[in-house]
Parts: sequence; C-alpha cells; structure tokens
Amino acid sequence: MRPHAGDALAAGGYHDGAGPQAGAGRRGHELVMSGTVQRGSFTLAADLAAAPGEVLAILGPNGAGKSTLLRALSGLDALSSGSIRLGGLTLDDAATDTFVPAAHRPVGLVFQDYRLFPHLDVRDNVAYAPRVQGSGRRAARAAADKWLQRLELTALATRHPHEISGGQAQKVALARALAAEPALLLLDEPLSALDARTRTAVRAQLRSHLDQFTGPVLIITHDPLEAMIMADRLLVIENGRVVQQGTPAQVAAQPATQYVAQLVGLNLYGGTLDPANGIVHLTGGGTLFVTYSNVDDVPRSKSARSSRLAVLVGLRPSAITIHASRPSKASSRNIWKGTITALEQLTDRIRVQVDATPPALVDVTTSAVADLGLRPGIGVWLSAKATETDAYPEPGTQAKPAVQSWQPADQPRPAHDDHYAGLPAK
Repeated sequence: MRPHAGDALAAGGYHDGAGPQAGAGRRGHELVMSGTVQRGSFTLAADLAAAPGEVLAILGPNGAGKSTLLRALSGLDALSSGSIRLGGLTLDDAATDTFVPAAHRPVGLVFQDYRLFPHLDVRDNVAYAPRVQGSGRRAARAAADKWLQRLELTALATRHPHEISGGQAQKVALARALAAEPALLLLDEPLSALDARTRTAVRAQLRSHLDQFTGPVLIITHDPLEAMIMADRLLVIENGRVVQQGTPAQVAAQPATQYVAQLVGLNLYGGTLDPANGIVHLTGGGTLFVTYSNVDDVPRSKSARSSRLAVLVGLRPSAITIHASRPSKASSRNIWKGTITALEQLTDRIRVQVDATPPALVDVTTSAVADLGLRPGIGVWLSAKATETDAYPEPGTQAKPAVQSWQPADQPRPAHDDHYAGLPAK
C-alpha cells in the first residue's frame, strides 16, 4: 500500500536495504526521478537524474522542498504523480501503483538529527545495518569496525550516543549508512553539526569516501561552499521547483535566480538587452553596458534593434570600483551613484552594500575603507567595465541558437576551498 505524505519511518530513520530489493543496482546504476509530491498545500515538482558514482548536491532556501525530495527518494513519502527508478528497479510509480517501502529500498539515508539507537553503543549502531541484512554478529561487527576506522571513530566504539558529541554522532550515522553498502546514498546536511575548525578536514574525508562509492549520492545542504567543493553537479530548488542545475562552475558563473547569485556572491540583475548597442535596460531601473557572448551574430537590422532579449547580468563585487566622487578619468562605461547602507567583514576584504540604481555589493580592502572614509549613510560613486559583466539569456526565454549554444567549459572539481573565492565567507 502506498503511504500518505507525512507518514514516518518507525525505527530509527535508517533504511538498510533489507528484503527482496536489497542489493539491487549496487554495481552502480542511474537514479532517475520525474514526478510530484503533495504535502498539504505544498507541491514539489522535480525532474532529476544522477549517474553512477556522481555526487549531486541539492541546494535551496528553507521551505523550498529539499527535505520533501529526500523523503520521496528514501520511501518516506510516495509520489503523487510520476516515477522514481534506480537502474532497472522501479522504486515508485504512481501510474501503476508501484511502491517499494523504505525498509526494502537499497538506500542509505543519513538524517540531520542522526537518529541513532540510544540503547546501542557506537559499534552496534553501525553494525545494525549489516545485521538486518542477515549478517551474523561477528561479521556485522567486523564490517562496523572497518567503517569506524575509516571515519576515525574507533576510540568511540564502546560509547553510547549520549556520550558523544553531535559531530561525532553525525559521523556514526554516516558510517551506519555506508556499512549497509547501499545502491543510493542520501545525506541530509552531513556537515552541519561539525564546528568550523574540523569541518574542512571532515569535508575532505567525506569526499574521499564518496569517491569510492559506486552509486549515485545526493547531498542536501544549505552551505554553498560545501556544495561547490563536494559535488559534481548542483541542483537548486526554490518554491518546489527546480530552477537551475549544472556543474559548480556553470552555476557559479551564470546564476539563474537572486537566491543562487547570493549563494555564489554575485550581483545579479534582470533586464532586456538591446543587441544593437550592448545596453541592458534593467528591470529595477537603470542601465548597464555589458558583454554578451555571440552578440555579433545577432542581425543588426532595424527590427533587431527594436527587439530586445530578456537577459540576466552577472557582476562580481570585486569588479566594481568605489569612488568618493564622480570619476572623471575612469575608462569604465558604467558609472552610477549610490549610498552606502552597510559594511561587512569577509575574511580578507570588506563587502560594502550600496543602495543605488542598480543596487550593488562591492568588495574593497580594509585600507580602501579607511582611505575613502567609507561608512553607512555617505554617498559614493560606482564604476564597472562592460568587459567585467556577463549577460546571458534569462532561463525560460527563447533566444536564437547562437545565443543558446554558449556553455561555460566544464572544469574539474577544485581540490581546495579557496577555488571559489567569490563565495560568502563562513
């Protein structure tokens, strides 16, 4: 029988993959979901695919539908329409009333709140996964010891959940999920319980473990840096809809919404481009001279000049220069006036928030703040070169093939956090 939205898993929140479906797809198969989930007045509509061995990070603001997606994939909630398939195994299909219960899915799920068994020590919490799959006590504990060693938890083996820290409990929950050797791994905020001092090291360890996993991995996170560093691709959900997906480099270079732009530390403006002169008339007022890939391929006829293209314009805070007075010798084509509303310390720089048309975030050095006397309430001038902007078609708009064809070149995932220096500091 298909469960209703909101039905909860009774025992511990962990899906061990026991039962007739256990082991299905463990050689590594693609996860494909296309469907909707109705939870009260909220509807999630999602189309996604994750390849074997791929790490897909799910980003979105609170209430966007990230947890609803996780519950549907794990079998805690049934789809209202559509299907979920893992290789040749159909996990959920509303049209045929097919539904594999959570306890029978080859899925490892790590909840943000751990859900460890309080009466079991750490070793037996991890051993629980192979035990319910039919392993004997000795074999299950041997499997548990292997994962405890990999995650540097051996010293905690005989402790109970109430005797370890939150970060340690999260790692135990991860070890339990991996000990089941699942075909699909779902991680809900896997690093959120760790303190900042240890998060970087644990992130690298986790990424190393995930590199050895043959199935798809989905990570639910609110941390853009975590997503950028750990994931092969990003999928962004807002208001129950997928608004953007792509590699970290693609999403960082061309954010589709203001939420994504804030995640990657970019100024983002919507407007319409006049391809005849390279000017974007911004939705919120004002104009910007921009660079626009393949603009020379747009016909320069009279009709082309009168027709404008809906675009988004990205502008890095570090690409904007701030002045105490209007610059008279600046080579920048974009010059506008504003008022400082706030200043924020970001590790090695100061981020200045300027109320203007258009508004802007500007990154400056500490010495520049002192030299220019920057503080909230004072008027300033901003300048930015057209070559520092990136204008691209607004998602959902129909553009000419020459425009639609641009794609940022795929780039390898960076090995260190500082490769995405534009991200807001943590």
